[in-house]
Amino acid sequence: MNIETINFEKGNGLIPAVVQDAKTKDVLMVGFMNEEALALTIDTKWVHFWSRSRNKIWLKGEKSGNKLKVLGIIFDCDNDSLLVEAELIGKNVCHTGSRSCFFNKLV
Repeated sequence: MNIETINFEKGNGLIPAVVQDAKTKDVLMVGFMNEEALALTIDTKWVHFWSRSRNKIWLKGEKSGNKLKVLGIIFDCDNDSLLVEAELIGKNVCHTGSRSCFFNKLV
């Protein structure tokens, strides 16, 4: 599969990207990628996202130093979302200081 098969149109130019720790399988975060962010992620092997609030591409960890090294990328059956298997380089992913963005239990 290649980047041309990804359906960016369904999400108005964006696709959700679930980032999973490749070793522990913990879900670390979810972000959105446009085609350019995905191409940068593939080319550099560092996770890039499209910031919906800042309206620009950003390298995860560009300010904090907590980066995500890409070890694999898997697309879903509808070609409109992806799973990024990554190694966390740093202490945490979440801006709150937590290792994962998923720590608020609902049920």
